[in-house]
Amino acid sequence: MKMQKPKNEVERIKALTRYEILDTPPDGAFERITALASKIFNVPIAIISLVDKDRIWFKSHHGLPGVEQIDREPGLCASAILSEEVYLVENARKDPRTLTNPLVCGDFGLQFYAAAPLQTIDGYNLGTICIIDKKQRFISEEQKTYLEDLAAIVIDEMELRLAAKKAIKALKQSYEDIETKVRFRNIELERENKELQKKIDLLSNTKV
Repeated sequence: MKMQKPKNEVERIKALTRYEILDTPPDGAFERITALASKIFNVPIAIISLVDKDRIWFKSHHGLPGVEQIDREPGLCASAILSEEVYLVENARKDPRTLTNPLVCGDFGLQFYAAAPLQTIDGYNLGTICIIDKKQRFISEEQKTYLEDLAAIVIDEMELRLAAKKAIKALKQSYEDIETKVRFRNIELERENKELQKKIDLLSNTKV
């Protein structure tokens, strides 16, 4: 069965694109967030994922070296972005949502998965911050709020970077506008100087 997609999928992908974050190099801020998530929840794997059109790309992946992305299907993060709350699978081998998932029944052996959606200020779930274990686990309601707080921190970081990029672009455009104005003004001055020189030459050649 084909995996369900968000109803606002087209707009969601546009929102993801505006952050210009896909396929960017590893970043210390996001690496610290996944390392912190792993420590807080005492799990071996923590990931910041972004759900693209046909793939799930990892901005940061603590405890999962060498894996930059996976296919959107059967990725659990693609299911997690359909929820407004923490998406929780505490025992994947007994959960009907994940019984046939290759990540569960295959060599990877996933048993526990919890993810909070990375929701933008305009309501688009771009991906998740998720924690993973290869053994059954349980988390409390309070721990769910910790995961949601980490998701909010990720979005805040993305928003800050987007704002910085916009500011740099605006500044660059401002410089370009100034350069254009100066260039045109120099052309005008050159033309005015030529006109003035013509008048001076004309007066110089005029006999009194």
